[in-house]
Amino acid sequence: MKAYELIEKKRLKDLNSDAMILRHKKTGAKIAVLSNDDPDKVFYIGFRTPPKESTGVMHILEHSVLCGSRNFPVKDPFIELAKGSLNTFLNAMTYPDKTVYPVASCNDKDFQNLMHVYLDAVFYPNIYKNDLTFRQEGWHYEMEHADSDLTINGVVYNEMKGAYSSPDDVLERQIFSSLFPDTTYSEESGGDPKVIPELTYEHYLDTHRKYYHPSNCYIYLYGDMDVEEKLAFIDENYLSRFDRLEIDSTVDTQKAFEKPIEVHDYFPITENEPEVDNTYLSYNCVTGDSLNPKEYIAYEILDYALCSAPGAVLKKALMDAGIGKDVYSYFDNGVKQPYFSIVSKNANADQKEQFISIIEDTLKNLIENGIDKNTLLAALNVYEFKYREADFGSFPPGLMYGLQMFDSWLYDDTKPFIHIEAGDTYKELRKLVDTGYFEELLKKGILLNPHKSVVVVEPKKNLVEQEEKELKERLQKYRNSLSKEELDRIVKETAVLREYQESEDSKESLACIPVLKKEDIDKKGKKLYNDVRSIQGVKCLYHPIFTNGIDYVRVMFSMNHIKEEYYPYIGLLKVILGVVDTEHYTYGELFNEICLKTGGMVPVINLYQNSRNLDDIRMTFEWKIKTLEGKTAGAFDVLKEILFSSKLDDEKRLKEILGEVKSKVQSKLIATGHMVAAARCSAYFSKVSALQEQFSGMPSYRFVCELEKDFENRKKECIQKLKETLGELFTSGNLMFDFTGSEEEYRDFARQAEAFMKALPEKKVKDLPLNVNPEKKNEGFTSSSQVQYVCQAGNYIDSHLAYTGALCVLKVILSYDYLWNNVRVKGGAYGCMCNFA
Repeated sequence: MKAYELIEKKRLKDLNSDAMILRHKKTGAKIAVLSNDDPDKVFYIGFRTPPKESTGVMHILEHSVLCGSRNFPVKDPFIELAKGSLNTFLNAMTYPDKTVYPVASCNDKDFQNLMHVYLDAVFYPNIYKNDLTFRQEGWHYEMEHADSDLTINGVVYNEMKGAYSSPDDVLERQIFSSLFPDTTYSEESGGDPKVIPELTYEHYLDTHRKYYHPSNCYIYLYGDMDVEEKLAFIDENYLSRFDRLEIDSTVDTQKAFEKPIEVHDYFPITENEPEVDNTYLSYNCVTGDSLNPKEYIAYEILDYALCSAPGAVLKKALMDAGIGKDVYSYFDNGVKQPYFSIVSKNANADQKEQFISIIEDTLKNLIENGIDKNTLLAALNVYEFKYREADFGSFPPGLMYGLQMFDSWLYDDTKPFIHIEAGDTYKELRKLVDTGYFEELLKKGILLNPHKSVVVVEPKKNLVEQEEKELKERLQKYRNSLSKEELDRIVKETAVLREYQESEDSKESLACIPVLKKEDIDKKGKKLYNDVRSIQGVKCLYHPIFTNGIDYVRVMFSMNHIKEEYYPYIGLLKVILGVVDTEHYTYGELFNEICLKTGGMVPVINLYQNSRNLDDIRMTFEWKIKTLEGKTAGAFDVLKEILFSSKLDDEKRLKEILGEVKSKVQSKLIATGHMVAAARCSAYFSKVSALQEQFSGMPSYRFVCELEKDFENRKKECIQKLKETLGELFTSGNLMFDFTGSEEEYRDFARQAEAFMKALPEKKVKDLPLNVNPEKKNEGFTSSSQVQYVCQAGNYIDSHLAYTGALCVLKVILSYDYLWNNVRVKGGAYGCMCNFA
């Protein structure tokens, strides 16, 4: 430990961790350590990388350094490593002001290997040997032969063409640059496709030399490990090999505006898409700086109160005025100067003045008369529950803590922990609910704040075609300006790059990549905790595991007795229930009640397939509920309110929901088109996928579109069908429970579940045959995106091939070998993946 200076040491009780901040004496490298008993160990090395232009150099470097290094001289050590790793996370990310290389694994040897490869990659990449990686990952001119058209290709170039097709991305980019015109944030760190071809190989190398140095790095270690061993390895093999440099990577502060500004831009739509009701309006304010722990959370609470909660006051005011079919707000606190945005989607440009007026009138009213206290408390409950539960889905908690630390650490070396240890901040904010604190934030941070922008993004037909035509003309003009020798050089360079991409690494190079042996791997699988019980004859699956004071409940209703004509309405019920008025609450009050009494109450539709008989499919409508121990009674009270007294005949609210659903799905179609394509393609042969499409796929989306378009003529039939569907779904005859928590909590839950069962209508149900016949269609869906999403799928079970663990191995081989090399590396596609189910 002699190589490091201890700057700070403290106990983070909320995270059950002992924390240290260290500085490497020789280079000044900054190190954070969170030691605890979490077996899922995390390491990252990050660099402060504020871009000076929109060439995407930081993004291209992020890709490039993982394409071979001094100790691991293969073309893609990242992929070679992934083939034989037990990692729980392995990736790299470019942000507007930083680049981060994180890895995580529960296996110590694997963790050491990952750390070693990543450190070697960032400090000693092969990018200096030749420009082939730069051209592959960034951009290059491409000509197969002398008579070919001149084109541009490259992984990052293609990725960013996709990003520039999405209206949501266009809006976000304009908001960002409009608020910070004089700082690094006005540039596109990912790269603007029009500017990327301006990046030279020399500037790319100079950028790496400047920023990828220990004096500009942040290193993070988290979990159950030998910290001294890891730090000694990092020092001896990497940090100690460098001398300290003075590197100016400061992120500038934008001087506050004297008055608001206005920005207009366009996003592409197809010839068939409407221009009316298709504009984005946004109202955006810079709220302060990222080093204020109270405001870091408080503006998220205001986001909930203003727009994010169903029935939130500002959202309702804009929707009632017909300004947009989807209204939302968000607070970006991951930059030096956080900002707050209010957005109306599917609005019209001529509504801009009314949009601003309604926002400011609503804020004035809230400031003068106060924000509803229950709304603020509900929001605090939601965010504190998330904070204490620390459930980040598939992402390791240690990774998310480390990334969140950057929200303060990047801008002040002395404040790395102020946002990840927030228990006391929540206590303080609860005390401030009755003091006018939140109203004052609205006043100074939004209403009277001159540092704001209004951004209008309108649809424009054939914009993609126009830009592609201009690019083609530009390239043709450039091609015409080249001599025969210059054209021959491009043809030769294209062939050289292709030859490089098709060449195989030598056995000696591949042998450098560290791999695990079988003896390095624990043979024991995780224990399953499944105890089948009965509550008054109703099955309950009980999981007796430690949950840190939280009860997890599922209330499950079988749908196998429901007639096929009701399937579209089941999908619609899922998005309606909980966000319409009930007998005792408006839908806004109901959502507050849910958030005050639970940590979440979410309806989901699940399909379970018997792996031994694929025609045996169980469809369920489930309520996933999280509560603190002893609070399940309140959760069941709210659930009964929703199931028994929801006002499904509120025509105005029903039309609003249809508009919101349509808007959200449209964004999903462009942003995650690969998932849409995969689901649709699987529905050609899989009964489960074909059924899922009915509830949440293209048929469901088209049902919503048609219903919204012809709402006046179809509303009565729709309301009647919704009521009938609800009556068929929620009865005691098709019920099952699932509970996770302590034995003591189970006993209390069982009492509440029994009371809930008695409140349900008694009805015997009989399963109906599933009349689903998958049909091969080979469709295409057109959109205004510059990126195509393509899926091919098939059924190997019908070919008498069994599902075995070998298919997990085959998935890795196909994904990281064949598809990666042929589709991504050679073809320039940003992503290509496969799966066996």
